[in-house]
Amino acid sequence: MRKGTAISVFFSMLIIGLGAVGAYGIHLWTERQLSGGPLLATGQVKAQAAAAPKTAVNAKKTRKEIIEDSQKRVVTIESGDGLGSGFLYNAKGDLLTNAHVVAGSREVMVRTMDHREYTGQVIGIGTDLDVAVVRVPELKDTQPLPLARSGKAEVGDEVLALGSPLGLENTVTTGIISGVGRSFDIEPYSYSNLYQISAPITHGNSGGPLVSADTGEVLGINSAAATEEAGIGFSIPIANVLKQAEEWSQRPMAELPGASGGGYDTAESDGLEGSRSLVASFYQSLNDGDYVTAYSLLGSEWQSGTAYEDFRSGYLETGYISVGTLSAEEQGDGALVTVDITAEERRDTGTVYQTYQMSYSVGVENGKLKILHGKGKKVD
Repeated sequence: MRKGTAISVFFSMLIIGLGAVGAYGIHLWTERQLSGGPLLATGQVKAQAAAAPKTAVNAKKTRKEIIEDSQKRVVTIESGDGLGSGFLYNAKGDLLTNAHVVAGSREVMVRTMDHREYTGQVIGIGTDLDVAVVRVPELKDTQPLPLARSGKAEVGDEVLALGSPLGLENTVTTGIISGVGRSFDIEPYSYSNLYQISAPITHGNSGGPLVSADTGEVLGINSAAATEEAGIGFSIPIANVLKQAEEWSQRPMAELPGASGGGYDTAESDGLEGSRSLVASFYQSLNDGDYVTAYSLLGSEWQSGTAYEDFRSGYLETGYISVGTLSAEEQGDGALVTVDITAEERRDTGTVYQTYQMSYSVGVENGKLKILHGKGKKVD
């Protein structure tokens, strides 16, 4: 072979060789980018890729998922004095709620989202602090709501208020933290460093959780409203009450202040006086505009024939009701309560004051004293 020809062949082979090395290097570089690891031989890259564990991605929950998860752990609480809400805060089956929801009761009825009903025991209740703990043994080991144990919510944070406003269970209202550090007194309770929220709070919401719309953690206990029209509510920060609640869960109170055994439990224990008190409470609730509590004092037959919305609308044009002397006499297993009332009625022609003679059949239903039936007539 001539020298020129040999040199040409040499450079041709060199170029081919360099091209092969370059292609192999590009192949390895590409696999390196895909594997995210150091430059390895092809076999090592494939082996590493096969052996590498798949990392789970903790996707942030959507607003809908937070609501669905939270509602499963929120309950309706019915005591002798009315309705409220509560939520599971530990795995012992303990519920947090407001003291004013269960005041005067040792036992309350607890209803879950799937309409199961249990008897709950009040194991701790505040006298100045509006918080209480109710234990439901059947809910033990049920996953509780996550709690914001540290840190504080700030103005502008988006929140969800869950509960049973006006007896409408599984209700969610949305809003923001519109103020912090609010303090006031509503006898006998003292409220301090509250969250002010734009999510409306009304009768039946009390004791329900205020939940972060971003994390699903409980920020507070919904406790009070300015007025229904104002659309402003107040919530006790969870960090302010958690220590006391956990002490009650560890060491339940042996005696509850003001407890009467669970409201109007039996006609035998309360007798005719209990029946008179029940009817008096019915009218007091109407005068307070607390139609949820008034409705809860009615028996199941009365409620089945009159929806809550119809019951409430029937009193919207009624002002203050003056209640005369209540009298009661035995009637079968219960009592017959009679009373004369004078109602302030707003009509198109003006306000009139109408007197009625009312009579109510009172008896025990599911362990609670209820107004079973009622009738009245105008007194000219």
